[in-house]
Amino acid sequence: MTNAEFRAERSETASTAKRVLPRRGEQSEAMTNERPARPCSPVVSSFGLRHCGFLLLLSPLCSQADPSRLPLPQEDRTNGKHTLSAVEKLKPLTIACAARVESPLGRAICTATIVGEDGYVLIKASEVPELQKTRIHFSDGRSADLREVRRDTRLDLVLAQAVGITGLRAVSFGGAHSLGLGQWLCSVADAGKETRIGIVSAKFRRIPGDGAAMGIRMDEKAAKDGKGVRIVGIASESPAEAAGLQEDDVLVTIAGEKVVASHRVFDIVKGRQPGEIIDIRYLRNDKEENCRVRLASRNKVLNNWEGEDFANGGISLRSDNFPEVLQHDIPLLPADMGGPVATLEGKVVGINIARVDRVTTFALPVEAFWTEAQLWIKADRHPPKAVVAQ
Repeated sequence: MTNAEFRAERSETASTAKRVLPRRGEQSEAMTNERPARPCSPVVSSFGLRHCGFLLLLSPLCSQADPSRLPLPQEDRTNGKHTLSAVEKLKPLTIACAARVESPLGRAICTATIVGEDGYVLIKASEVPELQKTRIHFSDGRSADLREVRRDTRLDLVLAQAVGITGLRAVSFGGAHSLGLGQWLCSVADAGKETRIGIVSAKFRRIPGDGAAMGIRMDEKAAKDGKGVRIVGIASESPAEAAGLQEDDVLVTIAGEKVVASHRVFDIVKGRQPGEIIDIRYLRNDKEENCRVRLASRNKVLNNWEGEDFANGGISLRSDNFPEVLQHDIPLLPADMGGPVATLEGKVVGINIARVDRVTTFALPVEAFWTEAQLWIKADRHPPKAVVAQ
């Protein structure tokens, strides 16, 4: 497809937790005096307590609603087949600019946005701490190993290149800051196979972070013989549970450092970024064992302490600590993060970076990363020439 054909096709498309506190004498490495900031909703933030009386008056009327009125059919809802048919011509354009990153066993890990026809892609960094063990699959059926070029923890992005791949369709970036609340957007979903639509649901803003967590509660008293820190509770579906840690295990070293106090465990973990992998040595039944724990945002651990799933499919390991986000309500999964989000005109305005809850996804706006990413690509394509030693 020529550039003119691409622009014509794009133009035609456009015209159509609760928190559980530790018991007395216990400390959680996910505890804080403040609740993590929740995603901003323009509806909630503008609806003050002064309207509570109105809601109380309205509730009897709601209870008398016509029971014969049927709910809107699934196919007529925002992402039903009838609605999505209006943006059907946009589907090949968005899917062609995305790729699927899989584990060695073929499990979809995340999505990649194609930023160079010669194989350059941007991926959510915290989902691929060991990029060399993954493989990328493109919509044209080709697949390849990935070479890591640059990792940026601040943006939670990694620039990589698909080895031996050329002739890809790179995204066409457009500015995001001109978008207004309620503006329609679309994004790839289902590991880069489908398209979903939604709207801009909050103003651009910075999302602060509060470090990482494993999802454990610890005994504040020193373990017997003063060796290590005893675990007294494990959060459901937490990094600690996924790594195989259990109650009564005694933590001996974390990331190579010996630990004898719960507050030190808290400090070590909190100082790391969600998505990082740390090595842990522990005692179980007086036998020394090892495991590797992939950390998550403290926000995620707190909200899911008892297995509550606020996203109907999962929350991203890292869902905070971003310099700026574009918030939208497109229904996506953590495996869809890293993929492009675009206007209905086909201009990509950001990269999905975190699934936060059932109705909230954060994307990095183009202005937050693209200028810097272009420099990374240029430096990798044209590295300085080697100088012969005298």
